[in-house]
Amino acid sequence: MPHTPAESFPLIAAIDLGSNSFHMVLAKADHGELRILERLGDKVQLAAGIDEQRLLNEEAMLRGLECLRRFAQLTASLPEGAVRIVGTNALREAHNRAEFIRRAEEVLGHPVEVISGREEARLIYLGVSHSIADTPGKRLVTDIGGGSTEFIIGQRFEPLLRESLQMGCVSYTQRYFKDGKITPARYAQAYTAARLEIMGIEHALRRLGWQDAVGASGTIKAIGLAIQAAGLGSGEINPDGLAWLKRKMFKLGDVDKLDLGGIKPDRRGIFPAGLAILEAIFDACEIERMTHSEGALREGVLYDLLGRHHHEDVRQRTLSALMERYHVDLEQAARVEHKALEALDQVADDWELGDEWHRELLIWAARVHELGLDIAHYQYHKHGAYLIEHSDLAGFSRMDQQMLALLVRGHRRNIPKDKLGEFGDEGIKLIRLCVLLRFAILFHHIRGTQEMPRVQLQASTQSLEIHFPEDWLASNPLTQADFVQEAEWLKRTGIELSVR
Repeated sequence: MPHTPAESFPLIAAIDLGSNSFHMVLAKADHGELRILERLGDKVQLAAGIDEQRLLNEEAMLRGLECLRRFAQLTASLPEGAVRIVGTNALREAHNRAEFIRRAEEVLGHPVEVISGREEARLIYLGVSHSIADTPGKRLVTDIGGGSTEFIIGQRFEPLLRESLQMGCVSYTQRYFKDGKITPARYAQAYTAARLEIMGIEHALRRLGWQDAVGASGTIKAIGLAIQAAGLGSGEINPDGLAWLKRKMFKLGDVDKLDLGGIKPDRRGIFPAGLAILEAIFDACEIERMTHSEGALREGVLYDLLGRHHHEDVRQRTLSALMERYHVDLEQAARVEHKALEALDQVADDWELGDEWHRELLIWAARVHELGLDIAHYQYHKHGAYLIEHSDLAGFSRMDQQMLALLVRGHRRNIPKDKLGEFGDEGIKLIRLCVLLRFAILFHHIRGTQEMPRVQLQASTQSLEIHFPEDWLASNPLTQADFVQEAEWLKRTGIELSVR
């Protein structure tokens, strides 16, 4: 993503492709703060279109694309880097998400990222913490989405615990209230399923503790408004209000009859499932009062975008923590990064590697390529790739992690050409980035114990020439042998390496 100050963009936008609703926020950055100009949203219910084979059906895709066409009228003219689009649980779950993402990107003209549950939790907390009073104590933030529910305990602007559970108002509606009938038995099933999900994180939540509970979703807002309309509160949620709503719902018996204050007609169908999940959260966490925050995922995405443009990139902190945890040799990582960027500058034009994300990805890979050494030396490139692909890395999308993992996997021995090729046209560029990373690593094979010469690189479509000073290679046979072996490895990717 380009490191352009957010104030340089006339407008910035965030789009949240949720399992229940799609939302867009358009804003102007003003002295580090956001001024919201426009909010759009639509109940797409993407999660309802996922079948037993975890495939998103065409009808759900068309609902989503129709909504995005409306959003595109506001985002089409915005420059690269001014719009961030994130997909959540439904797109995490759908095996054919790539098809929907391709069509969505054609409509919007900006890239779509699918984020992990814990990354979603981080961004939700960021949105909430910028939308409520900056109190000193810890707060529990909960967001009931269409396919997942996020829990975050944080203090001020810093999340201390982030969890995402597989329960949501759309998925639970499909499972327990599909025909719209509301019975105590069905409600009990949904409630019990939610309690079982929460059991896995109850201890961690209680151990940290909190002073205030905040809800951050449309479901929680609707429940609060329904309780307020019944005269049982002023918008906050409490156990008495939940109990009254449950009794009222059983009495009505059908979602079509849920004509209660605060519940919009398009939310009635998913209301019983949302109420069951929220009651389970209240009971599991022994919550007496929960307030609602207007800020949520989309606002968090905007503030995260603003932070990146101000060089307060959470991804840098994430990688630094990862390097510390796995005892990465920081000096070697810095040497490799410097040499890799030096090489990139020489071949960027010929190899079409001029985008900012090419540079960022190469920097990240150089820093963490030796991560797996902390597990075992044997096949440590595979260990490192596994850790990167399967860890929850704050600030990174799923695709970011997959590409980074493949560069780490390919930094020695075989380059995973087939896997990189799955990225289409970008796969060729990823292979080229991998080659530059490998060059930098081989160049510093001696790990800083000798002074290294300046070298020149020349690239063409299928070749790379490396020019060392005259006679230097002859007097450094280990480096010479490394590059002879490297030429053999690169032949398998269709790149001819020559060293002079």
